[in-house]
Amino acid sequence: MTLFVKLCGVKSEADVEAAVEAGADAVGFVLTPSPRQIPLKVAARLNARLPDSVLGVAVFHDPSPDLLVRAREEVGPDLFQSELSTLVGISTDRLLPVVVDSEALDRDFALAVGSAGREMVLVDSAARGGTGLAPSWERLAMLDGPGRLILAGGLDPDNVGEAVSLVRPFGVDVSSGIEKAPGVKDPKRMRAFVEAARGVGVGGPV
Repeated sequence: MTLFVKLCGVKSEADVEAAVEAGADAVGFVLTPSPRQIPLKVAARLNARLPDSVLGVAVFHDPSPDLLVRAREEVGPDLFQSELSTLVGISTDRLLPVVVDSEALDRDFALAVGSAGREMVLVDSAARGGTGLAPSWERLAMLDGPGRLILAGGLDPDNVGEAVSLVRPFGVDVSSGIEKAPGVKDPKRMRAFVEAARGVGVGGPV
């Protein structure tokens, strides 16, 4: 089975093209304050350029209900990524909950899995992604029970293979690790990341 790969924080048509060519399964558009934030109208344009085989993901940190409504109506992404408690009014089949690595990881992960229609849950070192900091791979490797773990935080082309080998996630998510400067994607690093991640050959499709 093929590892699920999400490339996050794309900001331009060139980024989208590079992500698709690299073999991404999902592409993330950041819609709340970040070096990678883009306006809704830009996200809508980029989302429309994705082939049916690639999921468009609207990425938030603590969004307002109004922003969620506008993103749903103006962008029309396949998935909404944020802390579960903030995704008010979004149907379960479009949820990609974010769980922060902590001592309560087992409980929080199980709760998020039960709320997400696709059972995909993203685990990061912090609720606000793009920090470049890694969660505890050892703790994530010990997660038990159902659910599709998307590993995020501190990944790059050099370490993603090791992370996948240890954690055995359903998928991986990367943002800062495929950039040449904050908010500036590097097509070569995108391709290298996808190749390194899938070199291990675990996980499965959506």
